[in-house]
Amino acid sequence: MSAKKDIVATVVWAAELTEEELDRARRGLTERFFSKGSYICHRGDRLDHWTGVIEGLIKISAISAAGKAMTFAGVTDGGWFGEGSVLKNERRKYDVVAIRDTRLAMLSRGAFMWLFDNSTGFNRFLVRQLNERMGQFIATIEYDRILDPKARVARNLSWFFNRALYPAAGNEIEISQEELGLLAGVSRQVVNRSLRDLEEEGLLKAAHGRITIVDAEALSRYGS
Repeated sequence: MSAKKDIVATVVWAAELTEEELDRARRGLTERFFSKGSYICHRGDRLDHWTGVIEGLIKISAISAAGKAMTFAGVTDGGWFGEGSVLKNERRKYDVVAIRDTRLAMLSRGAFMWLFDNSTGFNRFLVRQLNERMGQFIATIEYDRILDPKARVARNLSWFFNRALYPAAGNEIEISQEELGLLAGVSRQVVNRSLRDLEEEGLLKAAHGRITIVDAEALSRYGS
């Protein structure tokens, strides 16, 4: 089995596809590598692929006309994004940046639309995905407006343990304080203090480059 076939067989939505549908997905799949700090796409670009993170970490963000930066989501191993733009065949309304060296699986719009038109299982997955992403984006706007920095760190971290977006997530994530700060919109020093406080509260255990979650549900509600 080729590396490409291995990737298709292990993606989160593969379990809902028939063999014919999986074969169509394989033929529409390419892989690309982006080094840390690279733009995968800029706001206004046309990226005619549905995109999944095989390995790495990216952030989806935008800068307002007033110059205010906002991160909508971080996506790590196993997560997929951009289905809305592919469905509507529109230019991207956000920037996508690789926070660390990242390998992406990119499903062509042609293959995506064939699955959308022909696969019940694929559509079930898309409905769940769109629902979760919408909730995440709305919550992120709330975080930015009303939560203090520590709560933003806790909530952003909790998204990586959302079982709808990351069904295979365990209780650990490899992420640096710098990376978490970029996602939460705070400095590395604020992340460091926040993680110490959250550890003292019994919600997680922080080690160098790795965080073990003790209570993901409490993190997702932190600051409420």
